[in-house]
Amino acid sequence: MLGTDIAIDLGTSTVKIYLDGKGIILNEPAIVAVNVETDEVVATGMEAYKMVGRTSDKIDVVHPLCNGVISNFDLAQHLISTYLKKISGSKVFMPRVVVSVPCQITEVEKRAVVDAISAAGVRKICLIEEPVAAALGAGVNIATPHGTLIVDIGGGTTDMAVLSLSGIAISRSIKVAGNAFDEAVIKYIRKKYNLIIGHRTAEDAKIAIGCVYPRKELVSHRVKGRNAMNGLPQWADISCDEMLEALIEPAMQIVRTIQEMLEKTPPELMGDVYSDGIILTGGSAQLSGFDTLISKKAKMPVHIAQDSQICVALGAGKAIQFIDDIQNKGYGILNPLSAAY
Repeated sequence: MLGTDIAIDLGTSTVKIYLDGKGIILNEPAIVAVNVETDEVVATGMEAYKMVGRTSDKIDVVHPLCNGVISNFDLAQHLISTYLKKISGSKVFMPRVVVSVPCQITEVEKRAVVDAISAAGVRKICLIEEPVAAALGAGVNIATPHGTLIVDIGGGTTDMAVLSLSGIAISRSIKVAGNAFDEAVIKYIRKKYNLIIGHRTAEDAKIAIGCVYPRKELVSHRVKGRNAMNGLPQWADISCDEMLEALIEPAMQIVRTIQEMLEKTPPELMGDVYSDGIILTGGSAQLSGFDTLISKKAKMPVHIAQDSQICVALGAGKAIQFIDDIQNKGYGILNPLSAAY
């Protein structure tokens, strides 16, 4: 185990760790439960996720990562070191790490990611931008002079980029993704039914019947919560058409950003993208009808990558082989990694 290289996909909603030669060995929610009085961490990952919306006033459930970047440094550091201990057991573990970051992240935010991971005792850290990792994970050969459009719809951010020659030709990153869809469901149900529901209920409804393009058959899902007027328990049966009404606005924001990016894409790359189509990755890419909606609006084919939820982690894992080359600036070496620390 000593010195084995690993890749980390630090997502807003989940943290995935890829071990060189083994594949993805850890996939846990990026959530920490903290005791408010003592500031001690009570639970992390799946245990903390079960507490979302169900805690007493003594316990606070925190997302240390917000919109793909670290919002609570100490808890992010704790989360990363907990997960690294989990996969290494008690042995001394000094790996080299590849970490995925959103493509339009500031230097300060990059530094926070690097510091949080290096505190866990890591020899070397290399960063890879999420669309590049997603393309590698989706099995695209990005080293050729050929344009590929990747849209990675995660939990906190949607990153999209046109890739060619192992690099990004043009990219966009917006803070509209899975969490924004959950918020839209919560707002819609409150407005229409006077019913207050929590994030977990909204997420369950989104997974069960969420869609951004009309479905062929009508399905419904029951949500339970609290009446906003009298405070009593209440439930409502929501149809997929109502979910469409709730989710179409954030979905269209993503579509408009894709259209705006395509307008700025160099024409030669545009020809490649048009013939190959757009590749969707990320957990929220599985939302029913997303590929159809983008295809209709962008007037080109759209494919959802296989294992779209873990594409970024798989791609970051594939990029481990480039760690040794990052110092080697020889002619003809194209490296998908963007920086090393």
